[in-house]
Amino acid sequence: MSIKKWTALASAAVLMAVPLAGCGSDNADKSAPSASAAAEATAEASASAAPAGETFDNPELNIAVFQGGYGREYWDSVAAEFMKDHPGTKINITASPKIAELVRPKIVAGNPPDFMYISGSDNTPILDGLVKDKALLDLTDVFELNTESGTPLKMQILPGVLSSSSISPYGDGKIYLAPYNFGVMGLWYNKNLFDTKQIQPPKTWDELFADNAVAKENNRALFTYQGLYPGYLEEMIVPAIASAGGQEALKQFFNYDPEFWKSDTYKKVWGLLEQIATEDNGLMKGTVALNHTQSQTAFLQGKSLFIPNGTWFEDEMKDAPREDGFQFGFLGVPSLGSDGKVMALTQVEQMVIPAKAKNPELAKAFLKYLYSEKSIKLNAEKAKGVMAVNGAPDLVKEYISETTYNIYKAVDSGMVAVSGSFKPVAKGSKYNASDEVYKPISSIMSKQMTLDEYSDKLYKVYTQIQKELQDQGQQ
Repeated sequence: MSIKKWTALASAAVLMAVPLAGCGSDNADKSAPSASAAAEATAEASASAAPAGETFDNPELNIAVFQGGYGREYWDSVAAEFMKDHPGTKINITASPKIAELVRPKIVAGNPPDFMYISGSDNTPILDGLVKDKALLDLTDVFELNTESGTPLKMQILPGVLSSSSISPYGDGKIYLAPYNFGVMGLWYNKNLFDTKQIQPPKTWDELFADNAVAKENNRALFTYQGLYPGYLEEMIVPAIASAGGQEALKQFFNYDPEFWKSDTYKKVWGLLEQIATEDNGLMKGTVALNHTQSQTAFLQGKSLFIPNGTWFEDEMKDAPREDGFQFGFLGVPSLGSDGKVMALTQVEQMVIPAKAKNPELAKAFLKYLYSEKSIKLNAEKAKGVMAVNGAPDLVKEYISETTYNIYKAVDSGMVAVSGSFKPVAKGSKYNASDEVYKPISSIMSKQMTLDEYSDKLYKVYTQIQKELQDQGQQ
């Protein structure tokens, strides 16, 4: 099935059948072109990327990017290609795992970078703040521009993405955040261990909890997660909400309906977390105090049977120590019913241009360039990422692993993709929805908070968020 059949993010949430499948790899042509052929190819590339005579009033662009699992090499490389194709331009790159700390003072001072890619649990609150304060540039016109193929850029993006609340957050049909890499998330396991021991990956949560016996037999805990960053648990919680309560429950969750926290869906889904925390050896010892790389390394070393993560997992941990014979296996998220419909969370990362950017003209040109075929391939080669564009997995399959390609292609397993994002809170609100929902989970995992205490806390938070939205006429 074509990647075009994926529906990525929807306004609140979308469910659809998504295939998972097998793979191949193209061999690149190693022969060098002649000097004249190379010159001609360069000229053609420049012509398609930059109209003849295109100049910019301000040729210098300042960009800030998150340096996480995807690294920074792609950004350095694509910036160099852009400057080559746009002679006279200069791109300055600031990259850091804690990019928010570096750009926040500039944003507060009214002097933000011209272009930003913000990701990571510690950094996204600043992006949420820009959305909340309506401090992002309208990018709709960029996606109306024609691409190398002569069709509008918006036709190149995966269906449903540009209309999603993560990209068009105000429900007015305008695009304020540009899609970057497309991720698929869920639970992972050691495929070699399961194959060798003839263990079947669980399709229901009952089967997963039954695997605690398997875990003990193999001297490991059932589960671990990125303890200091409980937001990673979103990758199993959102699909579990969909499994337990369908689209209606997802709408309640993402649109701040306080009654969600009194619902059977809440009790079922958060009950899974409580069961992991209370099940004998269910949660790997010390998990709550570990950061993402520490917990992921422990999983690779055979200290737990399952861990949540996304399609960047393999590349992010490519140099980490692991148990002999380890192979990445992607499970998805088991079903809460007897139907055995395994699910996965899909998400698109975002790039933005601040409304107060000093050089929006060049920033828009750079943004459009990122969707060129050259850039898409470069992103896969350098960052092992797959951009949210039609046909990207096949375009870049020589650069990504077989496991990653299989997940993206999704052809015969009947896996269900789930996606969604929190509605923006009111301008000036103190609440960050993701932090409010996920950070207290550590208290459940450490048995310091009961499910009733958690639901009472979140009921009050959602009620207050709704009141703020109503006071501003947004509800």
